[in-house]
Amino acid sequence: MFKTFKYRLYPTTQQAELLSKHFGSCRFVYNLALETKQMAYAGNKVSLSCFELMKQLPDLKKELPWLREVSAQSLQQSIINLDTAFTKFFKGQGNFPNFKKKTAKQSFRVPQNIVVDFKNNKLNIPKFKGGIKTILSRKFNGEVKQATISKVTTGKYFASILVDDNTLTSKKKNIKEKTTIGVDLGIKSFLVTSNGLTFDNPKHLKKALPKLKYISRKYSKYNGKRTKKRLAILHEKTSNKRTDFLHKTSTQLIKNHDSIAIEDLNIKGMLQNHRLAQSISDVGWGEFVKMLEYKAKWQGKNILKIGRFDPSSKTCSNCGHINKELTLKDREWTCKSCGSVLDRDMNAAINIKNFALKNYLSEGLRLKNQDELPRLRGVLTPEAQPIASGVGG
Repeated sequence: MFKTFKYRLYPTTQQAELLSKHFGSCRFVYNLALETKQMAYAGNKVSLSCFELMKQLPDLKKELPWLREVSAQSLQQSIINLDTAFTKFFKGQGNFPNFKKKTAKQSFRVPQNIVVDFKNNKLNIPKFKGGIKTILSRKFNGEVKQATISKVTTGKYFASILVDDNTLTSKKKNIKEKTTIGVDLGIKSFLVTSNGLTFDNPKHLKKALPKLKYISRKYSKYNGKRTKKRLAILHEKTSNKRTDFLHKTSTQLIKNHDSIAIEDLNIKGMLQNHRLAQSISDVGWGEFVKMLEYKAKWQGKNILKIGRFDPSSKTCSNCGHINKELTLKDREWTCKSCGSVLDRDMNAAINIKNFALKNYLSEGLRLKNQDELPRLRGVLTPEAQPIASGVGG
């Protein structure tokens, strides 16, 4: 199983200078490769592969001797990264590759010859004699596959180490009604679960916004490096707080439940709403779902997703009646069919769980515990009833 470990680096002055050369050279090669690909396609409709571009590196080093000061593998990896970006773009998984900027986050990748020295707290990579001082806060056992060295806008250096710990993926837990929880993600409350658990939205960005606006005004007025760094530090603190909250929340859910049901949200589409875009970005739904997925994979837990158009909020979780008149501002509503007074978020979480289990049964899969079936049949549609009845038969 592959896992990534991120550590803080503390390079010496000479090492920091060499790191800057690596960042600059890899950025230069990436941008040059991108420009070459664009010109080749625009002029002759030729799509250059990463191997054709890498063949040009020896001649480029003769023309630009300063490229020899950095690791050749890292320069080649920059071209491979560009090729990967194009592949993701044509698969619809990312945006068209852009030219890298010196003022943005800097990084380069080391594909091999990496030694993590836990005894001396050093990271050894090509071209850096003696190793770079590293705070190795977490130890690991396994084979190091690659390392990504980065420098953020606040001036801090980090290393992300990809490790194969030689363990197999945990066997998936059985999907049972009792150990499944429905999760409704929101803005007012970060999430509400089907068993009544509520996590408030910490709103890290909203709390930091007044100070961010103040520093931004100073930055636009004076355009000073000091003000720019203060702004970067505040953004970093806000991001770190959000990430810490998401990690703790996702870990708690994964630890306490075998199966978690969530909605397949169209986050990219939601961000088109200018009234909600900032709040959605602040809450971090996309990152939270990613955390749930990889942590579930590590521990053999299940992530069940329902369709984004399933009426989880509009459906009464008691009788199944659909309230087509429900609007986004309605936080509580009364079912016209059974008279139940429903909390919007709690009702949605219960429906997400029910819909997910219904989909699980409808696909012809079998629940191990047959005592759960009578309870689940109440939430199934007539079309799904025969399938559910056949489970365990």
